Amino acid sequence: MKNHLLLIFFLIFLISCSQTKQEAVTPEFITEKTTHDTDDPAIWVNPDNVNQSLIIGTDKDSDGALYVFDLQGKIVHKTETLKRPNNVDVAYALPINDSVLVDIAVTTERERNMLRVFLLPDMVSIDNGGIPVFADEQQRSPMGIALYTRRDSLGKNEIFAIVSRKEGPAEGYLHQYKLSADTNGNVVGEQVRVFGKYSGKKEIESVAVDNELGYIYYSDEQTGVRKYYADPEKGNDELALFGTTGFKEDNEGISVYKTDDKTGYILVSNQANHSFKVFPREGSATNPHEHIEIVDIPVRATESDGSDVIDLNLGEPFVKGIFVAMSDDKTFHYYDWRKFQEYIDKARKD
Repeated sequence: MKNHLLLIFFLIFLISCSQTKQEAVTPEFITEKTTHDTDDPAIWVNPDNVNQSLIIGTDKDSDGALYVFDLQGKIVHKTETLKRPNNVDVAYALPINDSVLVDIAVTTERERNMLRVFLLPDMVSIDNGGIPVFADEQQRSPMGIALYTRRDSLGKNEIFAIVSRKEGPAEGYLHQYKLSADTNGNVVGEQVRVFGKYSGKKEIESVAVDNELGYIYYSDEQTGVRKYYADPEKGNDELALFGTTGFKEDNEGISVYKTDDKTGYILVSNQANHSFKVFPREGSATNPHEHIEIVDIPVRATESDGSDVIDLNLGEPFVKGIFVAMSDDKTFHYYDWRKFQEYIDKARKD
């Protein structure tokens, strides 16, 4: 009888585990594999035809590259060889020669201590070989990057790159660079800011920007998510440290989904748990910098370092937007945002 009861409990346990696994959100598409090691994606929306939008992803190796995928996960392009491209982000309408506006993808080339800038959608480099970062610093090795866009007094875009690194000091871990074009049309960078706290526990890799609200978020791994103003003229005070508990190991990739100009969700990879924690973008009713966890959503992507999300209608099955997550099997996973919203709505209802 005792053995019979143990067998029953064991079967119940297996069924429970199976049901939990089935609850993970399944991707609509999984990309073709890169050669080495996927790390971070960025979404570029084609202004002429959203159905031809692209996903740019890093393949992190000394013989790495940026890979470009279509919305079904097919590889459509690959850049020149890059020395360990780590993270990537995109920005729109960078002025070139005062009259031409171009969209760009920018990645950190870690082994060369450079930013690399590529013209979208053709992925031609327009940086004259690279933009040095963390110059004159003992600790360089750039990793994370996010691009912030603001308007100047004439209504033109000013684009800034916020860059993190493998190691750094307890204060001033991140550097911010203003990107602009020289007279030859090459993109150059000017350092405008040094800021950001660091716990010293592990590293800072993932950085994300909320352009509309003007905030930077970055993952101080095994500590939490730190929040600052994105505009360098607004000072270097830390606005929040949240997501300090409940992560299985590292807090990693960050992305921001916008439901309107002020509300939405901040998604943070619970890396070793193969899930994404969701926090309110707008904060709480009394404090815009109080971000209390809503739900932890399991996904099929494993050990996810990086993610990106957008709320625009890209056509079926992404009519409410697409969430893209790196997976450690050399792929990126594409998710229908509606599946994430179901989890969020249920958690808020419960």
